[in-house]
Amino acid sequence: CAISAATPVHKQNNQKSTCFFISQVFTHAKVEIYCKKTQEKSYFCAQNQPQRRMKTILLVVGKTVEPHFITAIADYVQRTKRYLSFDMEVIPELKNTKSLSEEVQKEKEGELILKALQPGDVVVLLDEGGKEMRSMEFADYMKRKMNTVNKRLVFIIGGPYGFAPKVYEAAHEKMSLSRMTFSHQMVRLIFVEQLYRAMSILNGSPYHHE
Repeated sequence: CAISAATPVHKQNNQKSTCFFISQVFTHAKVEIYCKKTQEKSYFCAQNQPQRRMKTILLVVGKTVEPHFITAIADYVQRTKRYLSFDMEVIPELKNTKSLSEEVQKEKEGELILKALQPGDVVVLLDEGGKEMRSMEFADYMKRKMNTVNKRLVFIIGGPYGFAPKVYEAAHEKMSLSRMTFSHQMVRLIFVEQLYRAMSILNGSPYHHE
């Protein structure tokens, strides 16, 4: 379940009821409660309340081919799942691309990207023209999204030539990881590491250091 800051919780303990306030965002099923007691008695039981659980998707074009990237990406994906409902989905790369112009390739990849989206998705393109954020800012960004996105938050990494116009039209936001240029395979690793870092910041892990 996902419980946001200052959510009241009614906890049963040895047949005695104790009321708590959640003081931090948690997104995994086993919730560790950091709280303070309150004298109020009118709080509800969070266990019986419908909770929003945003699912985060990283959508990429073409499989990752470098073994060292595959290993590192898989490691950070599994780490991130401790805190967040998260998956990486791969759109099969086009065949016979040597016979296609860059624009045609982007258009065909764009069609596959749009087919992978679902109604209600909040779409964020990882794009050089997007907004840059520090890691702490990205953590705050994810916290806001967890409190406002009802279904899926979808980050998309395009193919080697970027996105087709129709994909830009479907997007809600653009985000840049750096002003530098990276291979679209390396960007996958950088993003999943930053996502894990953001979630570790929100959950008080010592992974991040300012």
